[in-house]
Amino acid sequence: MISPMVYELRQPNQIDPNKTYPAIFLMHGIGSNEQNMLPLVKELEGQFYIFSIRGHLPQPPGFAFFTIQGYGKPHREVFDEGINKLASFIDYACQEYLLDLNNLFLLGFSQGAILSMTLGLNLGDRIKGIVALSGYIPGFVKEEYEIKPVNNLSLFISHGEMDQVLPFEWGVANNEYFRELGANVTFKTYQEGHSVSPQNQQDFMKWLFEILEQ
Repeated sequence: MISPMVYELRQPNQIDPNKTYPAIFLMHGIGSNEQNMLPLVKELEGQFYIFSIRGHLPQPPGFAFFTIQGYGKPHREVFDEGINKLASFIDYACQEYLLDLNNLFLLGFSQGAILSMTLGLNLGDRIKGIVALSGYIPGFVKEEYEIKPVNNLSLFISHGEMDQVLPFEWGVANNEYFRELGANVTFKTYQEGHSVSPQNQQDFMKWLFEILEQ
């Protein structure tokens, strides 16, 4: 089967063909690439299948998963295409590799966080946990997408209190929205702008290992 997207892969150190392994799918921000997110999850190397996915749209100096028509408003058709491609990629990975289907995680920053949260709503119980760093949920997703039950979904949502790209209030709204749907949400804020601080990285890594053991 041919992959629907370009990706960088890190595999467990020793793969037993009779076992399955947890997996995490990384999605970068606009103008970045599949190398950008890997340092954030270096602690997972050797234990997880790590799929760092490249956006399919050229966006110098890197790539993007969707385009934007206005502040906080993705182009709907382009966004839908990106979501469909990512969902197809997750299907591809589950077929091609020895993944533990009960331990699938998503991690995204900015545009990647937007996609991660949307995929969580779209895929529901197929995903165990999401790390959403500085993102938002588009209005049309909340209003028009088919939202799957997220009662068994855990999220680590973080946002910089001084974020000048995506307002801090949008992070607060993400937390409230998923809580209202019944998801298990950990919401953290940092004295940062639109970035991932070392403390943020330490916090979500600790959270990931805790969720993995549940």
